Amino acid sequence: MDRANGLSAYIAVTAAYWAFMLTDGALRMLVLLHFHTLGFTPIQLAYLFVLYEIAGMVTNLGAGWIAARFGLTSTLYVGLGLQVAALIALAQLDPGWALGLSVAYVMVVQGASGVAKDLAKMSSKSAVKLLAPREDGGLFRWVALLTGSKNAVKGLGFLLGAGLLATVGFVWAVLGMAAVLAAILVAVLIFMPEGLPKGRKGVPFSEVFSESANVNWLSAARVFLFGARDVWFVVGIPIYFYAVLSDGTTEGNRAAFFMIGTFMAVWIILYGAVQAAAPRLLGAAIRPEAELVSAARRWAAWLAVVPALLAALALAAGDPAPWLTASLVAGLLAFGALFAVNSSLHSYLILAFTRDERVTMDVGFYYMANAGGRLIGTVLSGATYQIGGLPLTLGTAAVFVALSALTATRLRPEPEAAPA
Repeated sequence: MDRANGLSAYIAVTAAYWAFMLTDGALRMLVLLHFHTLGFTPIQLAYLFVLYEIAGMVTNLGAGWIAARFGLTSTLYVGLGLQVAALIALAQLDPGWALGLSVAYVMVVQGASGVAKDLAKMSSKSAVKLLAPREDGGLFRWVALLTGSKNAVKGLGFLLGAGLLATVGFVWAVLGMAAVLAAILVAVLIFMPEGLPKGRKGVPFSEVFSESANVNWLSAARVFLFGARDVWFVVGIPIYFYAVLSDGTTEGNRAAFFMIGTFMAVWIILYGAVQAAAPRLLGAAIRPEAELVSAARRWAAWLAVVPALLAALALAAGDPAPWLTASLVAGLLAFGALFAVNSSLHSYLILAFTRDERVTMDVGFYYMANAGGRLIGTVLSGATYQIGGLPLTLGTAAVFVALSALTATRLRPEPEAAPA
């Protein structure tokens, strides 16, 4: 593909991914806050996202093979279409249903949304490997821009979801998002340029399992990294902030929704901005791969310090206090900035470690590990908060980041990139 068509395809893929992640972020906030107000416990709230993450694991394991067999655009279109269907289905939830039926229904719909999200993610990230220029750190710049901008858009989605819940309500919010995403899907179908791989016949499913030690160790590090984020992000911190900010009245609840949504949005937007800037922060254009591999170990070690300090503060405070809430906001924003550099390094290294002919399968396997980390973090988010409150939740995050740093010590530069 020539440079102009490659850039056009990159823009089309990025636009589709942006649209998807806007609705994904909004849906997560809508589900969390809506069902919390209906009386769901932290563990029950975590259950709502469990099938979403399990579906992501299964999807990523097979999506790489499907894309290699049928083409990247096919998996991207299916992901967008499935998200539209999931949003429409969620609007059919009846408030009069029994609690158990409601939980089961939302879990299934969230599972479909999880399949959709990871089909879109795998397609977009794999396309970057094939479209990015190879000189002057072009691969790192393009993947950082896609990932960073995606997270900024998802952050806006958190704010959008909280705002829609407080203004138009749950049903109209999800139906409106379904309509917008359907329009985006039609536009992408019409305007997507030619040039992305169409797939190749005879790809055995066994190829999804990588023989590269680097891909496998990086995937393991990814499990712990994203488990460390979601153990506080999914349930613990939003429910803690709701308890602190809401006074139990309708107006108080709405104000709490906006404040929680704003914080989550700012966190994700900061995360995305730092991700996009990571190649420049790390001097990636002039540093060999060996140095970036080493940087992945150091940045993970620095990240572990933040949740450990916050856990100690929460333990010392005991009950919620204004100074603790302020410390949490500042500390978690610092966590987001450091986490963004770690995540951006991982996203670059998985593409650097894989070969063009294996890109969809290695990326799919890697994002299966990513979903596995989110699954573990999601389950532990509800469980640790209900059992030990904020100190246990944040302490668990610190342990997970330390394990990610330890696992990253097994990474080695690829032979062709090693210094002479």
